[in-house]
This record gives sequence, structure tokens and C-alpha cells, in this order.
Amino acid sequence: MNLRELEVFRAVMEAGSVTAAAAELGMTQPAASKMLRQAEERLGFSLFRRDRKQMVATPEAHALLPELLGAFAALGGVRRLADALRAGRSGQLSVAAVPVLATALLPRAVQAFRLERPGVLLRLRAMTALEVVNQVADHQADLGVILGGCGDARVAAQLLCTSDIGVALPRDHPLAARASLSLVDLEGDAVITLGARQPVGQLIQAGYAEAGLPGRISIEVSQSSIACALVRSGAGVAILDGFGLEEGEAQGLVVRPLLPRIPLDVTLVVARNRLPSRLALALRQALVACATAARTSTPTAPPAARPRPAPRPRGRPGS
Repeated sequence: MNLRELEVFRAVMEAGSVTAAAAELGMTQPAASKMLRQAEERLGFSLFRRDRKQMVATPEAHALLPELLGAFAALGGVRRLADALRAGRSGQLSVAAVPVLATALLPRAVQAFRLERPGVLLRLRAMTALEVVNQVADHQADLGVILGGCGDARVAAQLLCTSDIGVALPRDHPLAARASLSLVDLEGDAVITLGARQPVGQLIQAGYAEAGLPGRISIEVSQSSIACALVRSGAGVAILDGFGLEEGEAQGLVVRPLLPRIPLDVTLVVARNRLPSRLALALRQALVACATAARTSTPTAPPAARPRPAPRPRGRPGS
């Protein structure tokens, strides 16, 4: 029995006549009678006994009815789910990101995304950049967000924004009074930063080389949050990307821009051979909007002190 025949069968069971069932379904009485006969022919037994103007259901019809109602309930669930998916109100989405972006950039995008999609299940995982790319390439994550570029042929990369590298210091540090800092200024401090295998660490080492400095890193960490905790404890000063500096500023540290400027790419990665879902496209749009806003943010600097007025020259008596 096809779906239309099932609908006619149910309508006749509920209405008690083919005429009333046809009116309910918006079809003619002959068409409804023909479908009912076709259904009986497919099944090989009668569904109704014709008694004048009434249709009396056979025992076989009563036996089919519970399964029929269950099938229609399941079909209704499928339709509701399809409507929700079409409107972007339901479904699930998996996102992989490096830790600093999982805590600094993604929360803003997720909040904007979920305003109109509260029924969507969102899975967010923090991991290394290499793991993010592998998750996306293996279709275990719909989207990935990393620091630095990506040359993996299995994924397509999109530049979201650039984040300037800067310095996080304790509030009572002598260099906190400066409007900006250079690598030379940090020579007398223990420098904390990310490992040389991470994009931030690589760019800092390149910056030391360009400045002709030895580039002695005192403490290497795997996450910006660890670097900020070390700075709070007095272990040194941290050189971090802009999102890591946001974490430090939220924890009460002073952040200053590093000059010459060292920009770091923030990159979105998606599987090259996979069409994105409507939900993935919506979150991607939210990420682009949040990253565009983040592009304009720079490490803060202390307000410039007002220059004191020059003292008036005192004239000689009698002049």
C-alpha cells in the first residue's frame, strides 16, 4: 500500500463512509473508492464490508489499524523534523577549535547562533590545530577554527581575521606604564609563551631573529590560560596572541601591543569534499561576524598623561 492508499484507509475508518473520507482528503468519491479497491487488491483481502451507505471495517482492517496509526505518527515526526531542519531550529553541529579560540572567539559566535536555534545540539571540542584539521577532514567535525594558516589539501581554509601578538604583564610591573613594548624591552624579564611548534611560538621566534636577539624563552606552555596563570603568580611576562591577551585582561593583567607588529591569522577550516549543512553555514556566518568585530580590537594602552603647563617666566622687580 502506498501512502495515499493508507490515508484513504484511515479516513474511511474514521469517517465510516467513502464520501466523507473523500471530502476530508480533498478528493472525489470515485477516486477514493478506486484507491480503496487498489489497496484491497494489493493486500489480498477486504478491508470493509459494504452495508448500504455504511462501510463496516473487517477484522483484518481492525488488526491493521494500530500499525497504521503508528506509521502515521512516525511520518508526522519526520515531517516535523524536516520542517525544523528547514527552518534551522533543530539538528546537531560539531565544532573543533584550538583552546584559546574555544574560550575567546567561539562563545560569542555560539551565543549569536543559538538565539534563533535553541533546539540545536552543539558539540564543541578543544584540541590542537593538527587535531582540528584531522577532525574536519575525517568528517568528525563540521567546522574547525585554528590559529595560523593551513596547507592540508583535505580541507578548505578561510581567513577570518588577524590577531596581533602582544604582551601580558602584572599590573605592578615597571613596563606596564609603557604604551607599547618591543622584544628588546623584555630582555630583562622571564618570557612565557607558547611552544615553538605552535603558530604563536613560531612567529615570536621569527620576530627575535629579525630583531637580532637571542630569543631566550624561559617557559613554554601549551595554552594561553596557563601563561596567564604564570604571569599572575609572578613567574614572568607572557607574549600571546590577541585572544590570549583577552583572557589575561579578564584575569586582571595589563596587556600592551608589541611593536613591530606581528599579525597572526585566525583560520576557519571545512572539509573540501563535503557540502555544509544549513546549520554549519549559519554558525560560519556568526563566526565571520564575530571575527570581523575582533579584527578591530587591539591590546589596550594606558591613557596618555596630560602635559603640565610650562611655568611662567618671572620678571625682574620693576620691569
